[in-house]
Amino acid sequence: MSQLLLVRHGQTDANAAGLLLGRTDPPLNDAGRAQAAAAAARVASFAPERVLTSPLLRTVETAEIVAARCGLAVEVEDRLIEVDYGEYDGLPFAELPADLVRRWRTEADFAPPGGESLASVGVRMAALGAEILGDLGTASVVAVSHVSPIKAAVCWALGLPDLASWRMRLDNASVTRLAPGPEGPVLLSFNER
Repeated sequence: MSQLLLVRHGQTDANAAGLLLGRTDPPLNDAGRAQAAAAAARVASFAPERVLTSPLLRTVETAEIVAARCGLAVEVEDRLIEVDYGEYDGLPFAELPADLVRRWRTEADFAPPGGESLASVGVRMAALGAEILGDLGTASVVAVSHVSPIKAAVCWALGLPDLASWRMRLDNASVTRLAPGPEGPVLLSFNER
């Protein structure tokens, strides 16, 4: 079965510490490289024909491990980039102002200062998801991305509002699988580890 295999990047020291990574660009740590190798073994069993990645270092490193396992090259796809937290990039989520967190969780169009809204992530991931699933043919495609874009893709596939992403947990180096269906995208799995 052809499918889109969405892989979240492996762990970095920054996300292990609970920081909002957004567009900050830390590398994988040792645990993250081991997680990426485990994810690579999982997705290689689907014999993908392409490996796409967000342009950020943590996803590129994860994608390189996956691609090496699959005998493929890595292709950068800018739409897979993480949500932009703007002025809050690099800060601990636990230290964000309560009113900001409330707005973020209740207003899909809310964007932090200098940042991006969940709604805009949803738009770009819906377009990318439709493009990839509409063009799959008989082979699978791996897309290495981040927590917010992957959850946005799941919301799109299931016809859920963007804010439903707050109710999903997505672990580092997990695999989420989408496939084309007769009436639209189908969620095959979520947060496989």
